Amino acid sequence: MEKIFLMEDDDPVDIRRDNVFKAVFTRDTQLSNAALSKLVSALIGRELWVTSINVNEPPIDNLRDRQIRFDISCRTENGELVNVEMCLNPDPFEPVRLEFYAGKLFTGQDIRGTGKTYEDLEEAYQIAILARGLFFPDDEFLHTFEYYDPIHNTSLNGKSRIITLELSKLGKVVEKPAGEMSTPESWAVYFGYLTDKGKRQKINEILEREEGIAMTSRVLLNISKDEIERARLMSEYKYELDTQSKLVHAERKGIKKGKKEVIEMLKSGKSPEEIIRDYETDIGSSD
Repeated sequence: MEKIFLMEDDDPVDIRRDNVFKAVFTRDTQLSNAALSKLVSALIGRELWVTSINVNEPPIDNLRDRQIRFDISCRTENGELVNVEMCLNPDPFEPVRLEFYAGKLFTGQDIRGTGKTYEDLEEAYQIAILARGLFFPDDEFLHTFEYYDPIHNTSLNGKSRIITLELSKLGKVVEKPAGEMSTPESWAVYFGYLTDKGKRQKINEILEREEGIAMTSRVLLNISKDEIERARLMSEYKYELDTQSKLVHAERKGIKKGKKEVIEMLKSGKSPEEIIRDYETDIGSSD
């Protein structure tokens, strides 16, 4: 494959935005599939190939449903189940959220029927790339969690794993020569610093060494140069920020008028849109 480099005037879309992340890794092309397979292999720690991707995002014309976080749910050639997410602004409850969905991914397998046992359950991996925030107290950016006995330091040897990348912990890693970076380190630096022109030389050094990351960049640059695709992604991003801003504005107004009321509305299961509608009239009259 011909080598690829980012030029000074290249302006790639930020791959840390989850809709861009999904657009890159779920395109119906061999290049996109190969890039996803390389990413998953790097994070799990062994070579594998993604053979199928579940269609799990809302219709393209339904932007009001696109405030949900996009994920990539796929299966490997050996049957492993993998769910990959990119989150630009993770919530404080991210760890328990990951535990919940890891459980759903693993227990969603159907082993009912003649001739099947629990041994037929496939391995399941919930992978989260967390662009911002700090979630674990050490300095390690990559964690793989599994069930184990912390008192006796004994693993259950189960088949489910939670893998996290905290991109906010890359300060020392990004200063390493590209030739000394592990493959997971290279992927993390690529995600974290792709749009930082001050690190463009380092990104190009990584592209020269890591085939999977080079594949990813080819897909991303094609998207970035496609005006229609870029406009679609920007429309999604704009809607997300507009909704978020309206919600925060409504909550701030609500705090002034009664914080408990806003909290109760959230606890009752009302959506952000419903809360915004409830407050828009009052906001408009008071501004």
